[in-house]
Amino acid sequence: MTYDRLVCANCAAPVSEGRCPVCRASRERLQQQAGFLAGVSPVTLIALLVVLIAAMALLAHQTV
Repeated sequence: MTYDRLVCANCAAPVSEGRCPVCRASRERLQQQAGFLAGVSPVTLIALLVVLIAAMALLAHQTV
């Protein structure tokens, strides 16, 4: 889940806006925990998966 959909329990505003100190602290913590592929869109991930499957199929075909 991304922090842009989270609502702060302290001020009832979206955490991504960072209106209160609790929001800002949560936003910073979530940004630091973002993984390697956190900023990649789902379409890009699907395209990478298709390329990987095609490469594996090509390698399997060449070894036969």
